[in-house]
Amino acid sequence: MFINDTIRTNYNERQMCLINYLETRVKEGKSFFKSKYIARETGLSSKEVGTNMGILAETCQEFTIEKYSYSNSTTWLITPLQA
Repeated sequence: MFINDTIRTNYNERQMCLINYLETRVKEGKSFFKSKYIARETGLSSKEVGTNMGILAETCQEFTIEKYSYSNSTTWLITPLQA
């Protein structure tokens, strides 16, 4: 896992939960995620997911996070940054 101490100090608990979730799913080859399904699988509310994904889209250095579309829930396009 690439989550290190520096990353832990830059993000709050909910953001770390999302980063861990995304890391696992991206390794499985997935790249599109709906907020409502992220919420269901992480135990966060849809609002918490949306708010924190928006913050991570601006600050996360592990992934490129883009709001892709909206249809019953926001869909996010996640791509890992190449080291």
